[in-house]
Amino acid sequence: MAEAAADPKEYGKLAKEYRRLDGMVRAFDRWLNLEKDLREHREIIEGGNKYDRELVELAREELPGMEEAAGKLEEELKLMLVPPDPNDERDIVVEIRAGTGGEEAGLFAGDLYRMYRRYAEVMGWKVDVLSSSPSDLGGFKEIIFSVNGEGVYSRLKYESGVHRVQRVPQTEASGRIHTSAATVAVMPEAEEVEVAIRPEDLRIDVYRSTGHGGQSVNTTDSAVRVTHIPTGLVVTCQDEKSQLKNKVKALKVLRARLYDTAMREQESKEAAMRRQMVSTGDRSAKIRTYNFPQGRITDHRIKMTVYQLEAVMDGKLGEFVEALRLAASAERLAKVEA
Repeated sequence: MAEAAADPKEYGKLAKEYRRLDGMVRAFDRWLNLEKDLREHREIIEGGNKYDRELVELAREELPGMEEAAGKLEEELKLMLVPPDPNDERDIVVEIRAGTGGEEAGLFAGDLYRMYRRYAEVMGWKVDVLSSSPSDLGGFKEIIFSVNGEGVYSRLKYESGVHRVQRVPQTEASGRIHTSAATVAVMPEAEEVEVAIRPEDLRIDVYRSTGHGGQSVNTTDSAVRVTHIPTGLVVTCQDEKSQLKNKVKALKVLRARLYDTAMREQESKEAAMRRQMVSTGDRSAKIRTYNFPQGRITDHRIKMTVYQLEAVMDGKLGEFVEALRLAASAERLAKVEA
């Protein structure tokens, strides 16, 4: 234990595992107490004339609610016994790219970024923009950002996929509803020891960063383009005025992409998370539709619809997050029991 206490990282891992197990023990104790109360109520009901009449009636009234509570607690316990995703406590790198729909898709990409940023604020997480490419009307062709905090990946990993929007674009004079899309990729952040990047596998180019409409925003060659030669992955960062800071951010994104690719390849072999309905995060799949005229959001994986579009776009994403987590846990439990 002394060795773990001397290592902050190891101590943090043990503390999180302790909290998880402590929650499981507390839930089990509540279940034991409920089962004891259920047995006593059933004995009173079955005893009939041995007990006071009012006591028997009271036991009959309380029994259904207690049975329902015990059943729910039992299901919660089963879900707790499902091994957690080892990446759940990781920080993340999120990439949002405008898809079909031109400028409207770029505006929607900006809306999604603001939705996640506000949700992160509610959760007490830190958001740091790593790279961005603004569109002409104030949206984003692409934006990449990190989110740091407790349990970030566990809550946002189901956001990977194609998000579709239906609304009247700002540029539409006739009032017709258009359908556009943006792609979201949520990747667990990787540490240097987990993804070894050899210097000889990198080609690093520096150039002068540009702003909106191609306007120069920097008089020095501070923008960085990093190419990972073995995979062909390319990451560019120009948001910082420092070439070094841009390089650090680019390598952070590259490391997350490489880790995400390796993770998905492994999960594919094991027929694991990303091929399941809820937790697939398949970026070719339409996962959610945002219908502005009707104020409706539908998540197609769990067939969940809410009519609180403005609230959700303002960061109140918790209802979807928890529903997706519960559905994914239930599916993992079914596979464990099969």
